[in-house]
Amino acid sequence: MRIGLAVPQYGAFANPEAIIEVSRAAEEMGFDSLWAGDRILNPINPSNPYPAGDGTMPREFAIFLEPLSVLTLAAAHTERVRLGTSTLNVLWYPPVILARALTTLDVLSSGRLDAGFGLGWLEDEYTAVNVPWKGRGARLDETLDVLEKIWFSDVIEHNGELFTIPPTKILPKPKQGSRLPILLGGYTPASLRRVGRRADGWLGVGRPLDYLTSLWRIAQRSAEAAGRDPSSLRLVLRINAKLTDHKAEPDQVPSAGTLNQVIDYALAAVAAGADEIFLDLAQTATATSEVLDLAGTFLQGVRAG
Repeated sequence: MRIGLAVPQYGAFANPEAIIEVSRAAEEMGFDSLWAGDRILNPINPSNPYPAGDGTMPREFAIFLEPLSVLTLAAAHTERVRLGTSTLNVLWYPPVILARALTTLDVLSSGRLDAGFGLGWLEDEYTAVNVPWKGRGARLDETLDVLEKIWFSDVIEHNGELFTIPPTKILPKPKQGSRLPILLGGYTPASLRRVGRRADGWLGVGRPLDYLTSLWRIAQRSAEAAGRDPSSLRLVLRINAKLTDHKAEPDQVPSAGTLNQVIDYALAAVAAGADEIFLDLAQTATATSEVLDLAGTFLQGVRAG
């Protein structure tokens, strides 16, 4: 079991001092990984409701820092912890540029990057980057095709429906091997089948465990059908915790509730098959000292369990 922590990158924490302090302390406390997410807009009249709670965008999203830059700063002040994106909205970026950015971070961090990809939920952001909202699954598949060619092949050539790359060499390759570990998000059956066919694991978000495990079984069956070992897939869960002093109803945990309730959820998730859990306190903490205090208690509670 691995335990991670989201790097502060939103709201009042969107500053280098907070990122450095939390990254250093998390490594010293014994966390296994640090994570950063991806947002580009805070629309006045969003086209889609936020997919949690009452549908309102968290106020912390009014300010956000770009995730690969945040993780580069975290990498410069740590030596051991893994670095992950949860999630990088991969379709916003041309795949050749994306491959270069991810490979650069992997090289600069001495091979510590996990590439977590998602498709996002806000149509406005696709409009802003001039990428079609429809056909996202097909675009993701071709993006993965291009990334694999860049990372695996000496000479790359691609002639697809969406992207064309003339014969070329692209160096360097990722520090940690032939390609980066790829984790995919998503909650549709098609998304989970893609995880089983093409990814190294699934990036889920804390929801009722019976729901998550039913989706996870889709990925495992898809892996087996593709001739892959289902046990090789990683299940990584993000807990976006809005902690309270009073207990929440069971169906609200871990998005709400006490820290002890969130710890119990994490332990139950591990028992249900999660390989890694990481905690995001952006909607709870108002100071780095509070982040570290709560994170330390969470780490101790889960390790002790």
